[in-house]
Amino acid sequence: MKTLLSNRKFRICAGVLAVVLAVGAIAWLERPKTASTAPTADAKAPSVLTVSVVAPKTENWPDVVQASGQLAAWQEIIVSPETGGLRIAELSVDVGAKVKRGDLLARLASESLQADQRKQQAAVAQARASLEQAVSNLRRAKMVEESGSLSAQKVEDYRISEATSRASLASAEAELDSIQLKLRQTRIVAVDDGVVSSKSAVLGNVVSAGAEMFRMVRQGRIEWRPELDARQVSSLRTGQSVRVTLPDGELARGRVRLVGPTLSTSTGRATVYVSLQANSLARLGTFVNGVIELDPRAAQTLPQTAVTLRDGRAYVYLLGAGGKVSSRPVTTGRRQDGRVEVEGLPPDARVVAEGGAFLSEGAQVTVVQSKETHGAAQEAAR
Repeated sequence: MKTLLSNRKFRICAGVLAVVLAVGAIAWLERPKTASTAPTADAKAPSVLTVSVVAPKTENWPDVVQASGQLAAWQEIIVSPETGGLRIAELSVDVGAKVKRGDLLARLASESLQADQRKQQAAVAQARASLEQAVSNLRRAKMVEESGSLSAQKVEDYRISEATSRASLASAEAELDSIQLKLRQTRIVAVDDGVVSSKSAVLGNVVSAGAEMFRMVRQGRIEWRPELDARQVSSLRTGQSVRVTLPDGELARGRVRLVGPTLSTSTGRATVYVSLQANSLARLGTFVNGVIELDPRAAQTLPQTAVTLRDGRAYVYLLGAGGKVSSRPVTTGRRQDGRVEVEGLPPDARVVAEGGAFLSEGAQVTVVQSKETHGAAQEAAR
């Protein structure tokens, strides 16, 4: 009896298991075809970046010559005393001072010259008195000459004495003028407008005639003096516009004043003289870079952010079909106002505007309308 019950339970369990297996088999056969876990060839990769695109723009840009050179004074003024042996009694200006023509820069001690002036004034008065006496003697001698009271030789002596006294007075007056001139020269003044660039004068020092006391930049004009080779110089002319980049990043503008007529025999280069605008932040002696703008020519340009530098070469990313990007090497040229000249792109190319450093070949991107495209659409709507 127990054996029969055990056989019956076994058959029931076996039947239930068979039913479960059958249901599982039916569910497996009836599964959706799209539920395969293997990726298909048509599956779309996820986007790695949201980008905007721009098209190359053709603009007329001036061709440029890049150069480097030093900033120097247009003309320098060396201020030195014309009289020597005097002590510096006063210094009125320091380095960096802006002065006008005739402004006092320094004053030399004048006490000794004033004493010499008074002494010479007395000598002039004495010579004038001697002349008056000689003139009086000559006049009286001429009055009695015809009467025979005086010999001709005596009259001639009076005439010579009068001429000698007149010459002595002229000499004394010239010496007085010389002393007065030296007195005026004790005031060291600016011979033209300018900026004091250096000062070697020391208060209390006894100066020599011609010794440098100050150095000035005439009229405060500073110019840039790059050196260029014969090929570059051949394309330059007076009046061309120049942009110089100062050490602090500021731009100083100017114009070509003069192209050197000769080339150096040692370097084979010529100096170009560029006058910079007044009141710029340029400082003498600074070595700076700049560009000289030549005649304009057409340029295909992109924003500088669209160009990626990699392994020493410049690349841009072009948007292709299906939102995938591909890199394209380009040659860069002139740069201006945040844009760069490129060569090697079709005019209808769609270029990723920025973020190229984060992209790779064939990367999937999402495109949004760029500012340039939006602005062009608005312009077309008007």
